Amino acid sequence: MRLSRLLLCSLFIVLVHGALAWWLNQPQDVGADVPSGKLMSLSFAPFREGFSPLEKVFPPREHVEEDLSLLADKTHSIRTYSSLGGSMEDTPALARKYGISMIQGCWLGYGYIDNKNEVAALIKSANENPDVVKRVIVGNEVLLRGDLPVDKLINYIREVKRSVKQPVSYADVWSMYMKYPQLIKEVDFITIHILPYWEDEPISVENAPEHLEKIVKQVEDEARGIAPGKPILIGESGWPSAGRQRGMAIPSVVNEARFIRDMIQVVNRHGFDYNIVEAFDQPWKSNLEGVVGANWGLLSADRKPVFPLTGPVQENPDWSIHFGAAIALWLLIVVAAFKNLLDYSPTRTLVFLGLAQIFSICLIELADFLWYTSYSPLQRAYTIFIVAANAGLGTLLLRRYQHMLNGDMDAEGLAKWLRRAYLFFVLLALYKTYGLAVNGRYLSFPIEQFALPVCGIIGLVICQWLRQGRLTTEFLNFASLSGGTVHASHDRLFAYFLSFAAVAMIVGETYAFMLGRDFIQAHPSLAEGLPIALGYTLYNQQLVSWLGCLLLLSVPFWSKTATKINP
Repeated sequence: MRLSRLLLCSLFIVLVHGALAWWLNQPQDVGADVPSGKLMSLSFAPFREGFSPLEKVFPPREHVEEDLSLLADKTHSIRTYSSLGGSMEDTPALARKYGISMIQGCWLGYGYIDNKNEVAALIKSANENPDVVKRVIVGNEVLLRGDLPVDKLINYIREVKRSVKQPVSYADVWSMYMKYPQLIKEVDFITIHILPYWEDEPISVENAPEHLEKIVKQVEDEARGIAPGKPILIGESGWPSAGRQRGMAIPSVVNEARFIRDMIQVVNRHGFDYNIVEAFDQPWKSNLEGVVGANWGLLSADRKPVFPLTGPVQENPDWSIHFGAAIALWLLIVVAAFKNLLDYSPTRTLVFLGLAQIFSICLIELADFLWYTSYSPLQRAYTIFIVAANAGLGTLLLRRYQHMLNGDMDAEGLAKWLRRAYLFFVLLALYKTYGLAVNGRYLSFPIEQFALPVCGIIGLVICQWLRQGRLTTEFLNFASLSGGTVHASHDRLFAYFLSFAAVAMIVGETYAFMLGRDFIQAHPSLAEGLPIALGYTLYNQQLVSWLGCLLLLSVPFWSKTATKINP
């Protein structure tokens, strides 16, 4: 009878988990299929894991050739950003081999010598490969970064124009051409970046097509009075498949697919010239722009399609593998707790099995996401460490649940380890939130890393309720939840710190929006800008979830008294 009850409860948990996993991972309609044929142009940087232009570790020639062979049936053209750097100089010859044309760029920055060398290499390549290099771009977002004043940039543009026969341009976010309209005179075609995710006022993926049309028209109107009929190239437009949310702009595989398909519809309808950023995910960008910067590719870092260009799209095509792994881990927990489970009532059995299943899901999803978004040995070492920390806390929590559900006497030893584990996660949460509040533009919200600790506290409260038959604020402290005696006067400081961190997070995110140049121009007064910036902040689902994590982590530390409750 007891075994049958356990089996029925286990079957119920598996069926509920399976049904939810299947339902949440249904293929989604993301708009009209991309028409058959090649795309117009893709940003191309052949940097796989372990290679980085920042560290001047450039890919070998065979990597460049392999990548171009993959792109040969996907795009007519590629856009490059530098003309120097190891085998990058072989790109025109390899592009010719695979029938791909180029929009070749040179990278400009602070260094005068580096700039002169880049410009010279661009001129040389353009003149030696006129059949491949169809257009050239002098500098990329130099003005946005503040690396050069506009006059020096114009001098480089003029130098290249005197030396090559191809049309010459400069590439930057669209607002830079509005800020420096003199550039419109200097270039042969206007290259603008329209990245709805990165706008000072982020655009939702649903409104992104309208935003594209609006910006191109705005630039056309500006150019009409300076150089009528000058061509416009959308030099970069795309959407990230992973990373932190900004306002209404949510990175995801489904949203990237939706944006690309909608963008193709817009450019085909209006006849816009375009380049999609980018061909491949770029691991090296995680050092500059975090997870979101590394995940803009149509193909992943291991050269697999991130999403299909036709048909429905799944956010996680491997959900069934994750489901199986979570069930396997859960079964190990069930086996370990088998004897105790046989003695539980149906309600207590379902609670323990449910919490064990939630912990298993948290660990599998954490390990998968962090490993996928780790691009260096140091990042992978952190992944292993934080997964192990979560597993250790999960083990302690499951033991505590058994104590509470068994009605055993409280254990000081277990309580001390639980306290230490939670203090570690509290301190880590404070450190993460400090970074997010002060300079969080490229930092992801670490929700996955704290999902298990937060669920653990909820589980402690549920088990306390089952144990006592009632729940009062007297029980919401570490003494009653962990089974030991703690110094509440010290603990309350952590509750204050976590609550302050939540407020600081809101202030920091709102203030970051209000610093944007375009935001200030659109909303010059504090009274006008503050509500809009605060709205973007509070719309951020990831941010709100992280605030929830902080507040739930603070719950056991608020009690004024440290009481020890006997069963």
